[in-house]
Amino acid sequence: MKRASVWFPILVALVALLAIGSRLARSTAPTAGAMPLDQIGLVPVSAGGRTKPLDTFARNTLLRLSGRQTYEADAGQGPAIEWLLELWTNPEKSAERRVFRIDHPDVRSLVGASDEKRTRFSWNELSPKFAEIVRQAELSSAIARKQQDPFQKQITDLYGKLAEYAEVRALRTPYAVAPLAAGEKWAPLVASDPSGEGRQRIADTESARALQGILVSYARGDAEGCEKLVVAYLSAVDSKLVASDDAARPRGLGFETAMSRFEPFYQSSALYLGAFLLACFGLLAGPISPERWKPAFLRAAMGLIALAFVVHTVGLAGRIYLQGRPPVTNLYSSAVFIGWACVPLALVGEWFSRIGVLTIATSLIGFATLVVAHNLSASGDTMEMMQAVLDSNFWLATHVVVVTIGYSATFLAGFIAIVYAVGGGATRLLSGEPMKALPRMIYGVVCFATVASFVGTVLGGIWADQSWGRFWGWDPKENGAALIVLWNLMILHARWGGMIRDRGMAALAIAGNIVTAWSWFGTNMLGVGLHSYGFMDSAVFALVAFCLLQLGLSAVALVPAARWRSAA
Repeated sequence: MKRASVWFPILVALVALLAIGSRLARSTAPTAGAMPLDQIGLVPVSAGGRTKPLDTFARNTLLRLSGRQTYEADAGQGPAIEWLLELWTNPEKSAERRVFRIDHPDVRSLVGASDEKRTRFSWNELSPKFAEIVRQAELSSAIARKQQDPFQKQITDLYGKLAEYAEVRALRTPYAVAPLAAGEKWAPLVASDPSGEGRQRIADTESARALQGILVSYARGDAEGCEKLVVAYLSAVDSKLVASDDAARPRGLGFETAMSRFEPFYQSSALYLGAFLLACFGLLAGPISPERWKPAFLRAAMGLIALAFVVHTVGLAGRIYLQGRPPVTNLYSSAVFIGWACVPLALVGEWFSRIGVLTIATSLIGFATLVVAHNLSASGDTMEMMQAVLDSNFWLATHVVVVTIGYSATFLAGFIAIVYAVGGGATRLLSGEPMKALPRMIYGVVCFATVASFVGTVLGGIWADQSWGRFWGWDPKENGAALIVLWNLMILHARWGGMIRDRGMAALAIAGNIVTAWSWFGTNMLGVGLHSYGFMDSAVFALVAFCLLQLGLSAVALVPAARWRSAA
């Protein structure tokens, strides 16, 4: 029988491949049911500044309303596209679906919720309280967003969700009527009639007539007829669509739909979590079975990380293809990229060290950053139209990518330092060679992070000079980038000058996570400066909690060496 260090990693890899393969098969196979939901989901619409498949629009809309991409159908959870089609073809029944998420207890009390634990409500349940919701929302909107209390924020958000739902139900959004003839533009299926004093009219174009036929067939339950109409319409769109620019032309509609169903970043996060657990088991197995189960768990963990990296790369490459942009264009994509960029650095280091610490650090970063990205996706479309000042593929591919790699490396150094401090100070798992190798790893990664952060910051200054006419303006984001460079330089100079040794370097590297988190996340989401992308009160709490945790871990690294359980 082969050694466990050989067959166990192979077994783990096979199980992971089977899980991914089954998910991929489900993502490309037709949706169960008689109606051609998959084909209808490929119908192009225009919303949020870009052309996208109807399936993506349905997912994004339901995600904003409900916090998830499925709904409670009659027979279990149903797909978002089915919910949207029901909203358009059977609005009375759809109004009974509980798709409005309300978390605040006072808001639930206001709408008359009798079940304190239920968080999702239907249009019909909320409609008797519309007047009060509007009144409270108007009172809350008179207060600046940052000064609103949680109740005021959620009642304002609920009003916005109700308004969005009403617009979608009335077919005023998305712009579903495609321009199939010269002079036409993307338009809603139903719009106000200028000559009818606010009356609604249905567009009279080839695209509008085709869409009406599809919806009528769907409402009648005519699956065969509906499928024929959808196929014919998609063929007409493919051959006749008139687009004045690239943003208006459909790009990989089928590919985007398949990617949405496959959810590569969700798959990657699960694999990173599995790798983290396996690596921890490997360290725990070290004292018990150093020759058999420790290498078996560590090799299995490395294999999962490599597989996660492949799936992660597929998702990242898919976004690049669909957007026609470099990998980092907004805060969501930066979270995806930071975790991705850590993996090759860690895998190379782990290949030479074989102690498992880099495996733990990189899997933890990969999982954490994808969790952050998942939470950021709750606002809807993560490939929305970019701000004009960011519309430069050259600078997005140079400054943004390089400075984000600097973030990744600084985080990696900090997380290696966390494993060093916690594992070395509180356990005996890192006794011997790991206690000597880890400080060298931290030092090497900090050196790389310093170079990447410095080059990325200088490139950002050049871009700022071209965009705003000044190289440096002490904007919070610019200050944050400079702080990362200065912090890493401080670690290196203190090390070179003999002011700190292994534990001091680890403490400073952990504190570097705070500096990096502020530069990357704080300045973007807290509504400060030219690089701000919107205030989020939940982000404030998460950021403060993260910073306090890092301060506590830095203190752990400074515990006197005599009290460390792992001997150097």
